[in-house]
Amino acid sequence: MRRLVLGCGTVGNDIVESLTDRSGDLHVITDDSGRVSALRDEHVAALEADPRDPDNYPDHADLVVVAGASATANLTAADRARDRFPHAMLVAYAGDDATEADLRALRELADRVIDPIGVAADRVLEVATGETADRLRELVRTLRSVDGKLAVVAHDNPDPDAIASAVALVRIAQFAGTDAEACYYGDISHQENRALVNLLNINMRQLDPEVDPREEFAGFALVDHSRPGVNDSLPTDVEPVVVVDHHPPREPIDARFVDLRDDVGATSTLMVEYLDRFGLTPGAEVATALLYGIRIDTKDFTREVSEADFDAAASLLSHADTEVLDRVESPSLTPGVLDVLARAIEAREQRGSVVASCVGKIADRDALAQAAERLLDMEGVDTTLVYGYRDGVVYASGRARGADLDLGETLRDALDQMGSAGGHADMAGAQLSLGILADVGDDSAESLTEIVRDTVAGRFFETLEDAPKAPRRSTDRAVAFPDED
Repeated sequence: MRRLVLGCGTVGNDIVESLTDRSGDLHVITDDSGRVSALRDEHVAALEADPRDPDNYPDHADLVVVAGASATANLTAADRARDRFPHAMLVAYAGDDATEADLRALRELADRVIDPIGVAADRVLEVATGETADRLRELVRTLRSVDGKLAVVAHDNPDPDAIASAVALVRIAQFAGTDAEACYYGDISHQENRALVNLLNINMRQLDPEVDPREEFAGFALVDHSRPGVNDSLPTDVEPVVVVDHHPPREPIDARFVDLRDDVGATSTLMVEYLDRFGLTPGAEVATALLYGIRIDTKDFTREVSEADFDAAASLLSHADTEVLDRVESPSLTPGVLDVLARAIEAREQRGSVVASCVGKIADRDALAQAAERLLDMEGVDTTLVYGYRDGVVYASGRARGADLDLGETLRDALDQMGSAGGHADMAGAQLSLGILADVGDDSAESLTEIVRDTVAGRFFETLEDAPKAPRRSTDRAVAFPDED
């Protein structure tokens, strides 16, 4: 048998070593001069040349192994080798940087494809046992089932936990051999969130709600929320393949892989567990984002915090960029934010421990979230709702701390019929069209503000009389997998 090896990266060198002990001819073509010299010293016939150029190929080969380090170069070499030796057995190494598209293209050419990412994942799964192994296998199997690009979607106007979870799941999808992209709808407008994304150079794509994402993406994963069209702008009939959240929903979730656990304070904590189990070391970007996500969602380990949150944060410290965190947590407050905060304090309406405040026309919608957070610091207040309007839309942001109600479901019951509302038990928002009220001119701004206040506050306080209760935190992990057909 005559064997031909095209390219000779680290894996290719291991393959050559295994073939030298077998009977038959062995011929290696690589553009690595150092590798050629080493092979010749071992009495292997090696040619320093471009492994993609058929003019360098011998006249005959029974087995062709494409084994360079580059996925693009390997794909080109495999294509030309298949054309030159149509009857030969063709084995192709995917390459160190192979995408799912590269793997699909190679599988159409080669008799066998060696996927390094898949092999590594399989080895990790072989070591894991019990419930953990089942969860990891299900996640990898689900990610690999996506025939195309996966959109990892954070909730609208994502907070640090959603941002970090999205980029972490993209990393895990890449490990499983699936092309993935972190996505969101709305804006990243909060100063600290913008600083996080900009300082860490986090790559997240803003989706257009007017364009059906299914035209580009073959699958969807939801992080830090659990239902398409609820707290995100996905079409409601999208069927997600993966859902990971730390707040259980009121309704069952239909997805191939579902991990909903209310015994942790952040979705980022679950992502840290996945990375650790797969033996993946997070880079500074991912580690810093995850650490910040845990800190923000647990309010610096003072709200709904668990032992797992502390462990996850501790494991991230050695990888995170603490200097970046310092800069993220000290952004400058714009005059617009300070103005909205002042108006929220002045216009507040308090009933018991709940405060609602209409701030009128706004320039920066994210100022509402910051004002809602600040109002929580008032004595005797555990729930806040701050809302205002611009460009024909009313925006509302709510926060709760130590309250019995589920704020996300409360806002959904109160305002969802007028637009879109929802979120978590302690952090929620809404967007409502002004409709015919938007026809009121600027000279009637005071009157418009009164109408908005009466409508939103009226529905909100009325719903509070029979508000949905916050979900009780479990003492045991709640991991749900849908039944297989």
